[in-house]
Amino acid sequence: MATIYEVSKLAGVSLATVSRVMNDSAKVSEKTREKVLAAMRELDYRPNSFAQSLASNRSNCVGVLVSELHGPIFGAMISGIELELRRSGKFVIASAGHSDAEKEKEGIRFLVSRNVDALILHVEALQDEQLLELMRAQPPVVLINRRVRGMEDRCIRLDNVQGGLLATRHLLDLGHRSIAYISGPQWWGDARARLKGHQQALAEHGVSFDPRLLVEGDYHESGGAQAMQQLFDRAVPFTAVACGNDEMAAGAMDVIRSKGLSIPEDISLVGFDNARWARYLYPKLTTVNYPVGDMGAMAARWVLRQVYDDTSQEVQIMFDPHLVERASAGPVRSD
Repeated sequence: MATIYEVSKLAGVSLATVSRVMNDSAKVSEKTREKVLAAMRELDYRPNSFAQSLASNRSNCVGVLVSELHGPIFGAMISGIELELRRSGKFVIASAGHSDAEKEKEGIRFLVSRNVDALILHVEALQDEQLLELMRAQPPVVLINRRVRGMEDRCIRLDNVQGGLLATRHLLDLGHRSIAYISGPQWWGDARARLKGHQQALAEHGVSFDPRLLVEGDYHESGGAQAMQQLFDRAVPFTAVACGNDEMAAGAMDVIRSKGLSIPEDISLVGFDNARWARYLYPKLTTVNYPVGDMGAMAARWVLRQVYDDTSQEVQIMFDPHLVERASAGPVRSD
């Protein structure tokens, strides 16, 4: 099987020139391009990504670090990234940070050691200063669902404040005034933003925020169940619950039903994420759409544009959420 080195030798050009021909670069003259293509035909050479990386000093691989490698959110995120990169002949190497600063740093070190051309990161534990330092190093970095001052142009993010506002505003529009809130972990930026949106919606309608109706969860189904039980134990009346994500909403649903209560007749419920399975819960879950697959694809487009010089890629930084109305939220009971 012919190698890129043999093509280079037969054509009488450098490895870099062969790479530019394979990547259809405009920097190569037509005469040189034809010499390289003729050599490839004569040797029956078929380029592969490894050979291209040797010639171009690029691996054609992008490192992706997310909190977990399972679940509806991170699965959709990685899928969006991978599909977009694969269309351009690039590949993904993925690792998980498990929302722990040391594990996030370990994951980044591993990906860099694989000679990736860029990093796409969804991280919660690393501080802004650490991410700014990483930005000044190599390879290039783009963030998903996080805003860091000084690198806003590479932060692909959702307006989480608006999402939290939409969820609670919907319950308020249905007549609810005693609304509990199960938040995500408050050291996560998106969880703080969603809670802020909840509080803004209450203020819009002249409803005072009652801290007794707030429980901090962990974004997991079991955490949602535990938070829901805490709300019942506090014995502060409420007619509706807004949850920081769909997994916690699913756990809260189980606890509500275990009390012999009906959804939404006794308690209305709204989630956040629009996870793929939310429409199959009973009742179907009203939620806020988090277009995580699209955001992953957009991060990949940022890489294709900024790292691989594909100027045809249009990049959108901010994404807007929208409410998905289903059956779990209804009007407040009049009795």
